[in-house]
Amino acid sequence: MNVKVYKELDLLINHYPELKGCEQDIVSAFDLLINCYQSNGFVLICGNGGSAADSSHIVGELMKGFKKKRQITIEQRNRIISIYPQEGALLADRLQRALPAISLVDQSALSSAICNDISPEMIYAQQVFGYGKEGDVLIALSTSGNSLNVINACKIAKAFGIKTIALTGEDGGNLGKICDIVIRAPATDVYRVQEYHLPIYHTICSMLEIEFMA
Repeated sequence: MNVKVYKELDLLINHYPELKGCEQDIVSAFDLLINCYQSNGFVLICGNGGSAADSSHIVGELMKGFKKKRQITIEQRNRIISIYPQEGALLADRLQRALPAISLVDQSALSSAICNDISPEMIYAQQVFGYGKEGDVLIALSTSGNSLNVINACKIAKAFGIKTIALTGEDGGNLGKICDIVIRAPATDVYRVQEYHLPIYHTICSMLEIEFMA
């Protein structure tokens, strides 16, 4: 891990010293995501309620610039300009490099179809089965660790070689028993767990941006 990445983790612990116990799990999650992206993998994210909003939030930090503008490569820029000589430069200037990710909570039409035709408990599992492939990563958010639709998604991920990272409260719940990596926020009240989840995933997103967008 390079010095700048370590600095992001140090900043997190300095601002939230109570998260010191999560440090190694955050590093493990970071390493897992590096391996995913280095292998051209994809990140899937899901949760319910406030954790659903967090799922979409994480995608927003991964799919475009988070702390800095991510200029596309010269090769990518030249490719666009070669096809569109008049407007290619403008298009290229407005694009930013992405770390591919999708929030499973945002597929509203598909989600309603799964709820109606299959089961609400399979709303994320079906999407993991359809979108995911071996080498991808599923990030599962649940303050209790016991959300059944999230657990089912992790079970299907595990069956098909998709690694899982859980963000939970301090107990970990059932997600803590089945996921590859579990980051347990040191709280039990839902709102407090969610308050810790935000700086945790912001730090991971920043670390990934530094790693891949230097």
